[in-house]
Amino acid sequence: MHTREGLALSCVACGWQGDRLDAQRCPDCDGQLAPSYDADAIDGSSLRAGLEDSDSQWSVDALVPIGSDGDGVTLGEGATPLVACPTLGDELDVETFEIKDEGHNPTGTVRDRAIAVAATAAVEAGATDVALPTTGADGVAAAAYAARADLDAHVFVPTRSTHTTKAMINVHGGDMQVVEGRLPHAEDAFESAIDEEDGWTPIDPANSPLRAVGPATMGAELFASADGGVPDAVVVPTGHGEVLAGLHAVAELLVDLGILEELPEFHAVQAEGCAPIVRAFEDDEGTVEGWDSPDTISGALEVPDPAFGTHALAAVRESGGRAVAVDDEAILASACRIAAAEGLQASVAGGAAAAGAWELSNAGVFESDDAVVCCNTGAGSLDSDVLRSHLMRAG
Repeated sequence: MHTREGLALSCVACGWQGDRLDAQRCPDCDGQLAPSYDADAIDGSSLRAGLEDSDSQWSVDALVPIGSDGDGVTLGEGATPLVACPTLGDELDVETFEIKDEGHNPTGTVRDRAIAVAATAAVEAGATDVALPTTGADGVAAAAYAARADLDAHVFVPTRSTHTTKAMINVHGGDMQVVEGRLPHAEDAFESAIDEEDGWTPIDPANSPLRAVGPATMGAELFASADGGVPDAVVVPTGHGEVLAGLHAVAELLVDLGILEELPEFHAVQAEGCAPIVRAFEDDEGTVEGWDSPDTISGALEVPDPAFGTHALAAVRESGGRAVAVDDEAILASACRIAAAEGLQASVAGGAAAAGAWELSNAGVFESDDAVVCCNTGAGSLDSDVLRSHLMRAG
């Protein structure tokens, strides 16, 4: 795989753009790359038809132009439900409130979309081994999709990753290295191993920018199925910023094609204990710098140096959205509230998105006739222990 019509990789730091989809970093400034679509090379009517009859993230060839003749590495990811949540909508004082529930993906998180794309690209490139550092969900997905593609997966996780995460990496046959400390320590161990091992293909967010095509398909589904039309606001729990980068890319394409009239507001939500994108937004910075001493209950959000951070920041600003930070207690309480009020099992990260929505509502950001969507990026069952512990402490 080298080029595909209609899809390029772009660097938000220096403006470089190229159509070689196997690029890992910007060749001009070594910055992070992210996908961008060329509306002139994409048939809008065909894309619209595919969106209306989507049964997986591979349904619209123009959005995922890799894999040949439908042979992408897949476990049935995508086509996740958009769940109406009227009780929470009343509490937030908005016209409609819906949750895009990514917990329905094969290993239970939105990471399946990204890893399916990365694994497909790795197979096309002739890889035999894939590797990445992760706080958890990426590792489970990598091990599962590597098994599907007959690849060997090498996963570097910090000691604080959950027991369930570590168990499922093992169950899927992944080679797991548990590294003392937090994500940056796992990243250091991964980088040392990549330097020493010939033939390992990195599929982490920092070195596999094509991954964001996966979350772009989530955005396409969302915009095609939202109740009452395109949402006014999309609230996204944000770690690496990959989901926001993908959502922004596909929304820009749909605007260029005339399918959307304008971008919805994209709102990024981070944990107070690790909020580099929020800090950059509040300080009016153009780039996102690393966060010292990260500490949050949400492993998915404890990403001190987000690979797609500057792209996520651009998505927020260009759409007229905001970036907000919420504390751990609000995150856990919101995840539990979603389950109790609507029956939907939200992950801790999904709780962060809802907590952010409440903060935005309290700040007067939403109008009473707004349609708001929150992204629940994982299944609540994966975080059941920490959610139950919160309830027990709360009495």
